[in-house]
Amino acid sequence: MRLNDESVKSVDRRNFLRRAGLTTVAGAVFLAGCDKDDDMDPSPSSVDLGSGDTGILNYAYALEQLEAAFYTQVVATPYSGITDAEKTLLTDIRDHEIVHRDFLKAALGGSAIGSLEVNFSSIDFTSRASVLGAAKLFEDTGVAAYNGAGNLLTNGTNLLVAGKIVSVEARHAAAIRDLLSPNSASFAGDDIVNSNGLDNATKPADILAAVKPYVKTTITASNLPTA
Repeated sequence: MRLNDESVKSVDRRNFLRRAGLTTVAGAVFLAGCDKDDDMDPSPSSVDLGSGDTGILNYAYALEQLEAAFYTQVVATPYSGITDAEKTLLTDIRDHEIVHRDFLKAALGGSAIGSLEVNFSSIDFTSRASVLGAAKLFEDTGVAAYNGAGNLLTNGTNLLVAGKIVSVEARHAAAIRDLLSPNSASFAGDDIVNSNGLDNATKPADILAAVKPYVKTTITASNLPTA
C-alpha cells in the first residue's frame, strides 16, 4: 500500500518527535523511576519557588506540571474529529512532558515544590481549535521560559539538562504549529523567532503572568535570581 503525502508527513512528524525525546527520556528514567500521575503530592494553596538554581529548576518544574496535566487531559478526552495521527502525536508529547516533570521532581528531591492545582476552565477540550490553540500557547511559552532562565543557572549540569529539555520543547512547538497551519512557515514564525534567527527568551516574571490563568495555586517567585 502506498501512503499519500499527508500520511507520510504525519508519520515522519510522529517519528521525529519520538526520536527527539529519546535522549531526555533515557536520562530521566533512572531518576524518575516509576512515578505516575497518581503519585503526585496533594496540591498546596501556594508555593515558593525558592532561590538560586533550585528556584529556577522549581520554576521549570512548575511549567512542566502544567504541560503534563494539560496533555494528560487532551489524551484522556480527545477533541471532536481527532485523527489517529494527531492522537498519537499528542500522546507522544504527553509522555515527554510527564518525563520532564518527573525528572525535575526527582532532581530537586526534597526541595521540589508541591503539585500545582491547574485551571483549564477556559479550554474547550472538545474543540480542536481550542486545544491546539492552548497547546501552542503552552509550548511557545515553555520554550521562551527555558531560554529566558538558562542564563540564570550557575551549575553547568543544570544548564545542560535545561538545554536538552528546551530542545524537545521547541520540537513540540513546531509540531503543534504545523498542525494548526500545515505547509506554512508558522513552525518557526516571526512571532517566536527573532531577527537573529533565535527563539524568543522571556523573563520568569512575564512567563508566570502568562500562565497564571491556568494555575489555581499561588506561585511566589520573589527570590528567583534576576541576573
